[in-house]
Amino acid sequence: MGNNPPVIPAPRRPAGDGWRWLARPPLLLWSYVATEMLAPFFASFLILYCVFFLIRLIPLLEVVLALQIGFADFVRLFSYIFPHMLLYVIPMACMAGVIIGFTRMTNDREILALKASGISLRRMLPPIVLIAAAIAALTGYFSIRLIPAGELGVKQLMFTLAKEKIDKGLKEKEFTEALGDLVVYVEEIDEHKEWHGVYVSDMRGRVQPLITMAKAGRMSADMENMMVTVVLDDGTLHNAEGQDNQVIHFQRYQLQIPLRPPTRVGGEDVTTQNRNTMSQRQLQAAAARYGPDTKVGRMYLSEYHHRLILPVGCFLLSLLGLPLGLQAGPGRRAVGIPLGLGFFILYYITFTISRVMSEEGTLPMLPGMWLPNVLFLILTVFIFHRVEQERPLVPERLQLLAVTLFDRSLRPVWERTVRPALDRALARLGGVVARWRPVRRRAEPPGRSTHLRIHADSASGLFHLPGCEQYDCPQCRIEFKDVQVAREAGFKPCPFCRTLVDEQERQQSDPADS
Repeated sequence: MGNNPPVIPAPRRPAGDGWRWLARPPLLLWSYVATEMLAPFFASFLILYCVFFLIRLIPLLEVVLALQIGFADFVRLFSYIFPHMLLYVIPMACMAGVIIGFTRMTNDREILALKASGISLRRMLPPIVLIAAAIAALTGYFSIRLIPAGELGVKQLMFTLAKEKIDKGLKEKEFTEALGDLVVYVEEIDEHKEWHGVYVSDMRGRVQPLITMAKAGRMSADMENMMVTVVLDDGTLHNAEGQDNQVIHFQRYQLQIPLRPPTRVGGEDVTTQNRNTMSQRQLQAAAARYGPDTKVGRMYLSEYHHRLILPVGCFLLSLLGLPLGLQAGPGRRAVGIPLGLGFFILYYITFTISRVMSEEGTLPMLPGMWLPNVLFLILTVFIFHRVEQERPLVPERLQLLAVTLFDRSLRPVWERTVRPALDRALARLGGVVARWRPVRRRAEPPGRSTHLRIHADSASGLFHLPGCEQYDCPQCRIEFKDVQVAREAGFKPCPFCRTLVDEQERQQSDPADS
């Protein structure tokens, strides 16, 4: 017993091994990662929202000025269009926040220090997942609830303002032409907006006007169907066509009128309802009414899935920002932002193509609409796995394949067409500069042979004549006695010297010009 060596207990594995760290989450690490992400997220959100707001505001300016919208109505209009812009701003800002946060941590070697301490990327992933899920849920709420309500609110507000301008244009004992091809004359308007002594001339699609006279009338607006009508009581309708004259007596007559003020915002008529203003239940009911196999039914179903797909896409793009942000490093370019922008554009291009193909019936509705999210889920997992294994984003085989394809297809075009054209353009530019710029003669440096007048750079394969700015460059360690010897050695003149050589050869071939 006494000779037995002492029993040394096995070292405890760190709590971070495997997934046992979930029993005791590193809240300090998670809060730090979340803070590094949220700060650039809010900054990106503010910048992107201002840009999107200015783009959205430009089509509204004509309507705002035409309808003379006040400050209170403008605030209401701004609140209605606010959720629609967030559907595109939030995913982009969230992805940019993750990329910028991890790019800064990588450049400051904080990620390297965390990895050296045994903290893997999976351990830093939970706060990103939680924040991305919360932002995606907020985006889903905007997409499903607030955006349809905002679209409907914009239409109703613009419709109300247009009707109010028509009401203001109707004055007593004056002919009002604010209704286009309808001319209205009202003898008296009481305090309840009731008309007395009404005369209406209708020229819509007619050569001779249709005259309507009534003892009373009023204007009504159907907000649900977005229609404005003039209701006339106890009057006569006079229809004159050629020599015939028809008189119709009526007790009640409704006349639909078009809205004269501008009612189109960004190319869309605000007086009509469309699928953007419908709720999810209304979209399902409309698709079932027209049939899911018809084109109209598929358009309603695509709008239904569109509101569910974009929040999930926001979640995936946010997670994709983590490995893209780790592509930076000391002495390396921060390519995370351009890569993130490229993936963001690629996602919306893929989504648009799949949506069009689903609406046309080329792809089944459910798989076709959700195809972009499935593809980006696979792409996100693949890129995260490679970055976690500290491998390049693009596998070596694909890089070699891309280089091979470039050498076989694009490089010959570059060498045969693009590069000679570029050299000729540079030569012409050099000739123009040589004509307008005086040649500066430089003194021969001490120790330099004076009888060798051509200086050449072995790295670039170019030689320079006296008077060239590159004549005394440090790399020009080779000398030739004339241009012919330099060319026989395989060197070419620089663009500036090429003009001088051409001029000398021209003078030698035609002595009369000299």
